[in-house]
Amino acid sequence: MSLVRPRSLRWRLVMHITTAQIAMLVVIFVGMFATIGFLWYFGYINHGVNDRTTPEVVRNAIQRGPDGKLFISPTQELVQLRSQIPNLWFLVRDANGQKLTEGRVPLEVMSAVSALDVITYADLIQNFEKDALPLATVHWEETSAGRVKIMSGAQGHVTIAQILESSQGLLTVMAILIAITAVATFLVTPFVVRRALKGLDHAAEETKKIDIHRSGTRLSASGVPLEILPFVNAVNEALTRLDKGYTGHRRFLTDAAHELRTPIAILTTRLSGLPSGPLKVRLLEDAARLTALTGQLLDLQRLEQQMVAFTAVDLVGLAERVVIDLAPLAFGAGYEMRFEPEGDKILVSGDETSIERALTNLVQNAINYGGRQGTISVRVSAAGWLEVCDEGKGVPEAEREQIFEAFHRLRHDGRGVGLGLDLVQKIMRLHGGHAEVRTGPSAGACFRLTFPLTPPVRPLS
Repeated sequence: MSLVRPRSLRWRLVMHITTAQIAMLVVIFVGMFATIGFLWYFGYINHGVNDRTTPEVVRNAIQRGPDGKLFISPTQELVQLRSQIPNLWFLVRDANGQKLTEGRVPLEVMSAVSALDVITYADLIQNFEKDALPLATVHWEETSAGRVKIMSGAQGHVTIAQILESSQGLLTVMAILIAITAVATFLVTPFVVRRALKGLDHAAEETKKIDIHRSGTRLSASGVPLEILPFVNAVNEALTRLDKGYTGHRRFLTDAAHELRTPIAILTTRLSGLPSGPLKVRLLEDAARLTALTGQLLDLQRLEQQMVAFTAVDLVGLAERVVIDLAPLAFGAGYEMRFEPEGDKILVSGDETSIERALTNLVQNAINYGGRQGTISVRVSAAGWLEVCDEGKGVPEAEREQIFEAFHRLRHDGRGVGLGLDLVQKIMRLHGGHAEVRTGPSAGACFRLTFPLTPPVRPLS
């Protein structure tokens, strides 16, 4: 099983926007740091001088001898600093009063030397102009010789290490701003994206409502992002083509069914005039199936177009007509017919033509698949159901749901196309009821059409 979740456009946008903003802030801060460091190093800021350079070089050069005396070790950094600053000077004093001096202390800061014992930290500035460099600095420093106080001139050139060290505060600010921006973007962007894609959500909801049986449905382009609009238009164009194809298909089936009714009726009449015998029975059954098929096609179109009218329907009278119409066909196929109503009249609200078609399909189904022997029973119950039972092999329990699906057949024997029971179920759903199949008293198939009890059925006797 994959642990990767489906890719969400919303979260992709959120992550991309958040990443872009973080990257932008990083670029801005790095650019600022690099620019300031470049200008400082090459003398455009503070003349390239850092007042910490000399104290740091001197700190690293201070040593203490075996006799406890301080001395200056000629480190490479100190040698380089001496070559860069000809008038280099500094003064070192430890806690015991030992002193080390190099160079000539400027007269401007000479007065501070006598007060060095009471100075802890100081930047000695001659004037108070903006960005003015100090003449000297005083700092306590930790060295290998112990803690010492260093007074020196602020003349050393800034180093790359010092530039990097001075950027620590900038990096801290950058990290805080990036964290705040990332959190704010991560929290706010989903709402912004959701609002921006609101039109797309509406189009998705409209797509769920598309019904193949209802033409003319189109997706609204209102509020859809411009980038998604071509896709919505393409879907609408596809729906238009489907509507045209479905309308043409439906018109063809309706016209074909109408055109076939007359030839089939003529054929049935001529077959009825043939001498009695097994061949005549078979031919009449085939003609009846053709008649039923054309009727089913017309009924399907009528139901899809909702051309039905609900009235009070007498189930007893309707079932009696169907039994009388199909009895000759059943007798010729080797069956007995039994009609068992529970009253003289049982009324329900429905479309009489549709109910008659459903019952006719069930009786013809029993004739075709009942084993050509036994009794076909038609029952009408005061509880609001019709039932057609045969004494054939029945329907396997595993197939009792699928047989009501379109084009599903238990036996592929060339009889029918699997529309009859699908039409029956559609008719019953139209009436708020349902069709079901069970095992009959004689182990055959028993199909029941159950109508809703509201409005209540009324048995009259």
